[in-house]
Amino acid sequence: MDKGVKAAVIGGVFAVMVGGAGYGTYNIVSALSGGGGGASGPLASKSGPPSSDEVEETTRKFFAAWEKGDAATAASYTNNSAEATPLLTAYGGEAHISDVRITPGGAGGTTAPFTVKATVTYDGKSRPLTYKSELTVVRGKTSGRALVDWRPSVVHPGLRQGDTLVTGESASPQIEAVDRDGTVLTKEKYPSLGPILDALRDKYGDKAGGTPGVELVIRHADEAAADTPLLTLAEGKAGKLETTFSADVQAAAEKAVQQYAESSVVAVKPSTGEVLAVANHREDGFNAAFEGRVAPGSTMKIITAAMLIDNGVTSMNDPAPCPPTAVWQGQTFKNLTGMEPNENATLANSFLRSCNTAFIKLIDEKPLTDASLTQEAEQRFGLGRDNWKTGITSVDGSVPTVTGPDRAAGAIGQGQVQMNPLNMASVTATAITGTFRQPYLVSPDLDGRELAQAKGLSASTAAQLKQMMRLTATQGTAAGVMAGLGGDIGAKTGSAEVDGVAKSNSWFTGFRGDTAAAAMTEQGGRGGEAAGPIVAAVLRAGG
Repeated sequence: MDKGVKAAVIGGVFAVMVGGAGYGTYNIVSALSGGGGGASGPLASKSGPPSSDEVEETTRKFFAAWEKGDAATAASYTNNSAEATPLLTAYGGEAHISDVRITPGGAGGTTAPFTVKATVTYDGKSRPLTYKSELTVVRGKTSGRALVDWRPSVVHPGLRQGDTLVTGESASPQIEAVDRDGTVLTKEKYPSLGPILDALRDKYGDKAGGTPGVELVIRHADEAAADTPLLTLAEGKAGKLETTFSADVQAAAEKAVQQYAESSVVAVKPSTGEVLAVANHREDGFNAAFEGRVAPGSTMKIITAAMLIDNGVTSMNDPAPCPPTAVWQGQTFKNLTGMEPNENATLANSFLRSCNTAFIKLIDEKPLTDASLTQEAEQRFGLGRDNWKTGITSVDGSVPTVTGPDRAAGAIGQGQVQMNPLNMASVTATAITGTFRQPYLVSPDLDGRELAQAKGLSASTAAQLKQMMRLTATQGTAAGVMAGLGGDIGAKTGSAEVDGVAKSNSWFTGFRGDTAAAAMTEQGGRGGEAAGPIVAAVLRAGG
């Protein structure tokens, strides 16, 4: 089956992922006319929320038409028949779903849950299909009619704008993904791996030795996104795919992110670059751990400190005064509330306390230029070149060369700097080993891809960064979170402000032995409040 050919395009409307502080959200170009679907009739005078009788009548008529396979009529009971018709048509067409029976649940106000039982039949093979969904009945803006508020998830909860349903031979053979010790990884046991396993199957299914089966899948609007399997009608042969994951670390990551909404975490093995775990707990299902683009807050000070050391501006035990404020080209920067100034501070002291002003005061020193931080990030830490090949889609950060206040802001992980947990876990790995090893979760030997390269750090710079992170974990802002972890440990906290949002994003990165991890929690506050406990839990499992 040609994955590039869409079976149905829903009203020509597609979901667009936007970057920046609000990554993972969707900007939907609405085709809603605000009116009464496709049915004709006199304008009604009714207003306000639909009554319970109207909700019951509308859902009954909508379900009846859907069950009959009458897509046009069913769509006429929605407030966007132009978008509803193609998907409802595909339901009985390209998806080959028939014998539809819909059982309403108990309506709560204008929201009506329901259960669908149907049969999927293709090439002589049939399987039952059962799932739950819900719809909401609204008042048509121009018609006054009670109408189903159209969204693709009405048809199936896994559908998003622009998606459709297709049944046929699998685009890629199934895989049996296993961790580094041979443990089978499934999306049922490790939910965060669901989309990642789908992506791995899409890319490596034909290289793992399997043969395709027949499936009902969600085909996504983004043609680069892997199909999401919903039902298998005929089993193919699953090919075995070895990954770098650790089942134990992945289990800890899954559990840890569940404690905090909108959280993501990545763990890597510094000595090799192998990804040990990746987990997301997000409403939008976005793999923010690998694909996010947001300001990393003070975790960025690892790179900034490396820049200062490498350029001879200061060193771990040399001065880095921490005044109450610092002014850069007319913009005043402050420290976190309650931080005591220290004009006699060393770089290590300002690092472990996460003093913003110390770093901003030093970026004006010779020989630093507007490009120095960018060069450090790209040449030493392998960031910002758009060339990481992890095995699935990933973003390798961005540290652009800027002038004005954004240059100062970038030094403390604000401004135009963008990272994700994968990037910051890699930064920690490079900092403590001195060697950049591009993270990956499938061996490059499988497909011959070339991993990104960077020159890394001198032994002296790496030793200083590692010691400053150790001090932060034992005496500084990360001490509370890292308490109780044995072995060689280190960390860096961060909080990143987002325009228009009262509570900052929580960031934390750390290491224990040969495990490095980084986490981010949207609106999680300071680093130790949300992201810190996530990283500590992962490091505890990886030590």
